[in-house]
Amino acid sequence: MRLIRRKDRSNGGALASWRAGNRSPMNELDRIPSDIDRIFEDPFSLATPNTGLFEGWTPSMDVYEYKDKITVKAEVPGMKKEDIQINVTGNTLTISGERRQEERKKEGETFREERFFGRFQRSITLPTAVDTTKIQATYRDGVLTIECPKTEEAKPKQIQVKAQ
Repeated sequence: MRLIRRKDRSNGGALASWRAGNRSPMNELDRIPSDIDRIFEDPFSLATPNTGLFEGWTPSMDVYEYKDKITVKAEVPGMKKEDIQINVTGNTLTISGERRQEERKKEGETFREERFFGRFQRSITLPTAVDTTKIQATYRDGVLTIECPKTEEAKPKQIQVKAQ
């Protein structure tokens, strides 16, 4: 097995952004699960060049399927509801937005910096068709909850067996 050093497309090295002071090497390791999720959600993403527009962080998400709806919960702490956009196209749900960095006071040097700021986008394919006119989203304590009612055609139907 041969190890290849990951290159940062913007300035030539995996640790370059850390040296610049805005990321730590541990944060790069923390991104591995979300990168693997992204590959499984969109396998062709490896064939397209990364523009860097949405690099930085992606919210963690849980998706639950019930008999009559699909519920998506995303962690987006420290954001205002006005900075979050939700779109549904076909069976693809996209959550995007921007977490803004708070204003810093120049009283001392940064000892440790682990929070990500900037734009994000996360898309998932929903397991069934949903009624886009009835989708509701709520945001509380840093958790965005999206309730997506299934279409009547997508809901399971109970078929009665008749005796003859």
